[in-house]
Amino acid sequence: MTTTKPMQLGMVGLGRMGSNIVRRVVNDGHNCVVYDVNESAVTTLVSERVTGASSLEDLVSKLDTPRAIWLMLPAAITHETLEALLGSLEPDDVVIDGGNSYYQDDVDRARELKEHGVHYVDCGTSGGVWGLERGYSLMIGGEDDVVRRLDPLFKTIAPGADGTEPTPGRSSGGTAQDGYLHCGPNGAGHFVKMVHNGIEYGMMAAIAEGLNILKHANVGKLSVAADAETSPVKDAEYYTYDLDLPDVAEVWRHGSVISSWLVDLTAEALARSADLAEFSGHVSDSGEGRWTVEAAINESVPAPVISAALWQRYESRGAGEFTAKVLSAMRAGFGGHVEKSS
Repeated sequence: MTTTKPMQLGMVGLGRMGSNIVRRVVNDGHNCVVYDVNESAVTTLVSERVTGASSLEDLVSKLDTPRAIWLMLPAAITHETLEALLGSLEPDDVVIDGGNSYYQDDVDRARELKEHGVHYVDCGTSGGVWGLERGYSLMIGGEDDVVRRLDPLFKTIAPGADGTEPTPGRSSGGTAQDGYLHCGPNGAGHFVKMVHNGIEYGMMAAIAEGLNILKHANVGKLSVAADAETSPVKDAEYYTYDLDLPDVAEVWRHGSVISSWLVDLTAEALARSADLAEFSGHVSDSGEGRWTVEAAINESVPAPVISAALWQRYESRGAGEFTAKVLSAMRAGFGGHVEKSS
């Protein structure tokens, strides 16, 4: 046990991140009561410091007051779960939303819960499946005294002293260097996490696009049809490189300006499968990218990279297929152009 202030936490939602947060919390000496609609997920975690609950009401009954209950759920079901939970809560209890809820929903929920004397904290949580080992970066919004009350839990969940070199010139103090930050009032935590994920979209897209350019750097060696529908490769002799993408990603990991965790993960994936055959290229978005673009529009702030990365995700899912069909129809109409098979 390393925490000096053990606390009790209720966890609702035991997916990959929720279950690992529980493990990290109890490994540091705190206690948890857990609930998930999947009973086996609850059973898997029950131990000396983890108590299972059979329902939301059962979870609430097994927590000491004032309670701290963390919701780690998809944004689409967070509100209905909160509504179901609210009837069992008492004044001074705290609900922490650690998922990827829309920050404006946080403002509304905090106002609603305040009418019942219940506190609300939004906690943007980044770390993915590696958080158990590395810790989770936490971006927190809520009332000052309530966030201070929960500090021992946040301190445990965050990376802490992870070996990162101190930022030169930055004054000491605060919690940011430990991987968690009280960003401001309700909504501020998820607002910062929202933009974090928007940035992530852009970074991921740039890495992926760059590797795709390298993958096709041998186009000058390929035979192409000589017809009106095919643009010839200009200066084909300059595009004759058969590049080893796993090696390229690996060399970028060592000393390059773009070395990063994202490049690390890319190198691992390419090392397993150079052509990434196990992936279809269907890229989902869970909302944060589009919300970031909406915020940029409302703030009249340019965000072309994040916007383009969001459009690319839509394209990956075939959402641009009809656009392409319209283009083909127009070309056929004005020029008699016939679609090529590939």
